[in-house]
Amino acid sequence: MSIAGIVAYPVTPFSVDSGKVEEGVLRGLVDRLIDAGVDAVAPLGSTGESAYLDEQEWAAVASICLEQVDGRVPAVVGVSELTTAGTIARARLAERLGATALMMLPVAYWRLTEPELRRHFTAVADAVALPIMAYNNPGTSGIDMAPEFLVDLVAGVDNITMIKESSGDIARMRRLAELGGASVPFFNGSNRLALQAFDAGAIGWCTAAPCLVPEQIVAVWRLLTAGETAAATDLFERLAPLLTAMTRGGLPRTVKAGLRSLGIEAGDPRPPLLPLDNDTCRALAELIAGARPDTTAVALMSGSDMPHRPASGGAR
Repeated sequence: MSIAGIVAYPVTPFSVDSGKVEEGVLRGLVDRLIDAGVDAVAPLGSTGESAYLDEQEWAAVASICLEQVDGRVPAVVGVSELTTAGTIARARLAERLGATALMMLPVAYWRLTEPELRRHFTAVADAVALPIMAYNNPGTSGIDMAPEFLVDLVAGVDNITMIKESSGDIARMRRLAELGGASVPFFNGSNRLALQAFDAGAIGWCTAAPCLVPEQIVAVWRLLTAGETAAATDLFERLAPLLTAMTRGGLPRTVKAGLRSLGIEAGDPRPPLLPLDNDTCRALAELIAGARPDTTAVALMSGSDMPHRPASGGAR
């Protein structure tokens, strides 16, 4: 499967009573995303609280999600771990379970040099046959990979085929497009930059927002690919306050609070993260309600004949 369009990140739901992974809720969240028309599902990213799961939990979430996706859309599994050996172990397990692709965010206690980063990515890529998305998110990982380094990484390692850029700097995306052209597909990971990123050449949007407003996020992409730029912009601007609040409040916190306001209980984020306070939860619920589409947008969103942008980003 090739990957492009809306790549949706589900949360990892926990039981309110036991704190254990809630399998039934997780399966329902995956179905909800796919039913809304997302182009790919990406479990075990930052939104999925991957860093707060033990190895058994991580393996269980990967298995549940991939089983529930069941090949209906591509599945991009986040395999980031502190050590190279740990990342390889997760990558191999995801491959055995049937992942379409892997996403790698370098995480480290010590700031990694470019030679260390190159060795880390190359070792994982050599251990599996799946395409890998190199993920740059300095705000989360503390490691900032320059566009020049990322494009060189894709060019130099056969199955590193995609980039996710989440620095929040649109100039970085333009630089990726300038350096890599069509041969280096990249995805936007910054919610408020989505329209600018598509204009800069991004082939998709990696986002947790479909957890809360799935049809609306899908509609933005479909309107753009249908050439309805003005309608896409209007809808995106309606979503903008919610997208900003999600980023400001932290994705696991805001998504779980938002799901609760929609009647979907995914539990609280895992400590040391704290749930949102009551006032923020109420404000978030209002933003979700305010992001509801009008009748015209609903009709556009439900149209099964909406064209998609030609897909790319798969294994080369």
